[in-house]
Amino acid sequence: MGTPRNYQTQGISLKQTKLGEFDKIVTIYTPEFGKLRAVAKGACRPKSKLGGNVEPLTYSLMLLAKGRNLDIITQSQTINGFLALKSDLWRMACGLYILELIDSFTVEGGENRPLFDLLLDVLNQLSEPDSNETVLRYFELNLLHYLGYRPQLHRCVSCNSPLKPVVNFFSPSKGGLLCPHCNSEENHRYEQTEAISLKPSLPLSVGALKVLRLWQSCDYATARRVRVKPELSQELERVLCEYIRYILQRELKSLTWLKELRKEIAVM
Repeated sequence: MGTPRNYQTQGISLKQTKLGEFDKIVTIYTPEFGKLRAVAKGACRPKSKLGGNVEPLTYSLMLLAKGRNLDIITQSQTINGFLALKSDLWRMACGLYILELIDSFTVEGGENRPLFDLLLDVLNQLSEPDSNETVLRYFELNLLHYLGYRPQLHRCVSCNSPLKPVVNFFSPSKGGLLCPHCNSEENHRYEQTEAISLKPSLPLSVGALKVLRLWQSCDYATARRVRVKPELSQELERVLCEYIRYILQRELKSLTWLKELRKEIAVM
């Protein structure tokens, strides 16, 4: 038996683009099929029943029909519109950053149920009034884990010796930490070869390493209990964002907006 012509799935809308005057192409992340793109016919019409159900940052139950090139969303019912998240500019910006991360790191058709569960959980956490940037760092770390980029935080990625409680160095290109000795050797090698394309490592304090190790292995309820001072928060963000930028080889548009928005909020 072949696949049925009509099928149902839950999905979180990641982004949408216009197709002609009235239709949209919607990118959805689903538990069973991973990422897929589908056409929402008539979604741009003023009285469309589909329109609001396929907006980014919306979790819906969808009925789809197999199409020649792209499948077609025939019905959609919102399960969670994350209205609390969308009504706050800062939290909405965080949500859009999370969606762009998922879209940038995944290919169509690659099922990853744990990643879907993580995405749904984090959007729910972001909707809580007391959510803060811990949720972003926790998401980044676990996204990297589920997609095979889990950073090595316990042993030196060069000599394999256990890391001591001193300032170590995070190497984006090696996907983990270098001990001080190996880091100085790497720096010497960079200077000798003038390898401008290679990313220099970033110092990582003992406190930051402890937090990253904990967040890599605990649930969000535990992660959010950690009190992170602004300086430590900036250090964690810098390391994870540099690693993500290195993997993707580009800066995410939503991250640029997030940084600009943070500056605006700080001067208000």
